[in-house]
Amino acid sequence: MPLRETAIDFCDRLGAEAHALGWTAAELFALHPEHGTLRVDCCGVLRVSSSKALAVKPTRVKFDRGSGYRTKQGQVWGILVWEFAARVERISGKD
Repeated sequence: MPLRETAIDFCDRLGAEAHALGWTAAELFALHPEHGTLRVDCCGVLRVSSSKALAVKPTRVKFDRGSGYRTKQGQVWGILVWEFAARVERISGKD
């Protein structure tokens, strides 16, 4: 499943629960500001897996193939995916 569709599915099914557990937009949707998903160390958990999310927990999102965690010590989150897209549009002259 493409990343966009998995993110929409996550928000539809588990978004309210994630919000209640204190997950931030960056923890879910961040990308490295220059290299996008090539630098997964700056990415939110929904940007590095195209697997369907099965559950959201206080410190991880469980996918049908693995988990994504938000408890990495010293984690620096990138920019939000929609900010990255706007930046790409400005650079490419599509704005």
